[in-house]
Amino acid sequence: MQIPQGKKIYFSSDNHLGAPTQAESLPREKIFVKWLDTIKHDAEAIFLLGDLFDFWFEYKTVVPKGFVRVLGKLAELRDSGIQIHFFVGNHDLWMHDYFEKELNIPVYHDPKEFVFNNKHFFIGHGDGKGPGDKGYKRMKKVFTNPLSQWLFRWLHPDIGVRLAQHLSVKNKLISGDEDKAFLGEEKEWLAQYAKRKLERKHFDYFIFGHRHLPMEIKVGDNSTYYNLGDWINHYTYGVFDGERFELREFKPHSL
Repeated sequence: MQIPQGKKIYFSSDNHLGAPTQAESLPREKIFVKWLDTIKHDAEAIFLLGDLFDFWFEYKTVVPKGFVRVLGKLAELRDSGIQIHFFVGNHDLWMHDYFEKELNIPVYHDPKEFVFNNKHFFIGHGDGKGPGDKGYKRMKKVFTNPLSQWLFRWLHPDIGVRLAQHLSVKNKLISGDEDKAFLGEEKEWLAQYAKRKLERKHFDYFIFGHRHLPMEIKVGDNSTYYNLGDWINHYTYGVFDGERFELREFKPHSL
């Protein structure tokens, strides 16, 4: 993709809308919608890197209640011609084709390579990558198993969604101290994962979410790993203007 003059590509991750409750996450949803409004004038594309929702499950004819503001805004932006790409995270990994059919937004279940203005990007949510985290990797295999999803689908949505929301909010991946502490450049496992990827192919930028901490770590002579942070504590996002990538903070109260 060649980015037209004056246009940018934006990246965002980890909103966890619906957590800890719909009412408590509503102000964060409104802030995120305000951010989408501020970038729509120069956005060539928007990449959402997962965990937009704290829980999402698509029954054949039912999706979780709520989130009308952000869904409506995404539909508006997509209808206006802005490209939007969605990578599922560990909290919304049960997303299938709802976004594709209703919003014309492609959904990716694994990291993907992109080239913008001859810069090579490796983009994904980041869960289950790198060394360690074996417990989560085992859990992910269960959750992504077709039989597990088929069994869950037989629960009435009022029961299934409530149970899943309860377990999701209790999940330390959103609120645990391990997601608030910087491990150090040599111990950040997504940075280690990026270094291993570089052994096989060059990438200028590795862009991930999941860690809930805005980070910038050099992983090679001409390669950098960025973590986008979140929209719970940091309200940070990434932007590529065709020449360089940088992390920024959205401050809605100063607008």
